[in-house]
Amino acid sequence: MTPGARVQAAIEVLDTISGGVAAEQALTQWARRSRFAGSKDRAAVRDHVFDVLRRKRAAAALGGGETGRALMLGLLRIEGVPPESLFTGEGHAPAPLGPDETNPKARGLGKAEAWNLPDWILPEFTLSLGAQAGEIAGLLQKRAPVSLRVNLRKTDLAGAGAALAAEGIEVRPNPRAATALTVTEGAGRLRNARAYRDGWVELQDASSQAAIAGLPPGGRVLDYCAGGGGKALALAMDPDRRIDAHDADPRRMRDLPARAARAGVEIRQVSGKQAAQSAPYDLVLCDAPCSGSGAWRRAPEGKWSLDAARLSALNVVQDSILDTASRIVAARGLLVYVTCSVLECENSARIDRFLADHPDWRCVSTQRFLPDADGDGFFAAHLTRDHGNVYST
Repeated sequence: MTPGARVQAAIEVLDTISGGVAAEQALTQWARRSRFAGSKDRAAVRDHVFDVLRRKRAAAALGGGETGRALMLGLLRIEGVPPESLFTGEGHAPAPLGPDETNPKARGLGKAEAWNLPDWILPEFTLSLGAQAGEIAGLLQKRAPVSLRVNLRKTDLAGAGAALAAEGIEVRPNPRAATALTVTEGAGRLRNARAYRDGWVELQDASSQAAIAGLPPGGRVLDYCAGGGGKALALAMDPDRRIDAHDADPRRMRDLPARAARAGVEIRQVSGKQAAQSAPYDLVLCDAPCSGSGAWRRAPEGKWSLDAARLSALNVVQDSILDTASRIVAARGLLVYVTCSVLECENSARIDRFLADHPDWRCVSTQRFLPDADGDGFFAAHLTRDHGNVYST
């Protein structure tokens, strides 16, 4: 495909997304219709689409609308690429620019457009991040790093790095965690790499790895909101831990058995009832559903689908998870609350609410990461009973 044809393909995918289809699904549908597209073509179209979604407000302002064509036109202007060089109408390229597209209105972008955030979230975003709000908003418009967790049961960082390099994948140590590597070249080859297939490495953000690395060793552990199981797998790197994994929607854990087998670890999946019957646990990890604002580089759709009502509903869910999970922690155990959010209403405010309602608990530590070249935004709080109360259901 020519560069112009890739732009046109991205326009079509963006129009599909505007019709209510999720980005990944829209890209998959396009790829199935476009068997002629090679791997580099698919990667280029994907990059266009996600670059637009990260900077949708600015792209709409500079492109004159929210159609796929306008958004791609705006993105090219943001990137300093002359649109007329790609909007040629030749082959499968987009049609040439019309008179109303050639001369965009010369005006500065407002804060919400420059930050590429919905208007309603600006106060909460600024309150949460203070003087760093603008910088973080800018970082969330860029592509996220690809990070790996090295399976220390099978190899070490040097061994994993050498195996990856042999297949054209270059990495660097990531300072956020001793198990973390960041891919600097060849990320598209990961899924087929032997080191990945054999369970030497697993995709996992370095901030998430750092949160797991700070937990006490051994014991009976429950990953209460396991999702795909990435944190359960990281917890299982300690052979002295017995790991249970639970999720309100068990379908989210469907790939966990295969991932655990690949990693060479054992993880038992449990229902809510089974978790209660197996209590108390020495450690209960709650990776609560959240806005995902710390990871909007990876999932930029999230910031456009989120609204004030949904954020409030998430706070209710977060409170409920903390309340429920606290009942199955051992007397001297640890309750760990984590989110991939940078919003204080999902982080410290939830801990404050929990402590106000549970005076026999205290927070022993918090950890906060902001998005940067090493990882996503992340929050973790460690909670324990203040006086070692006897466990009760």
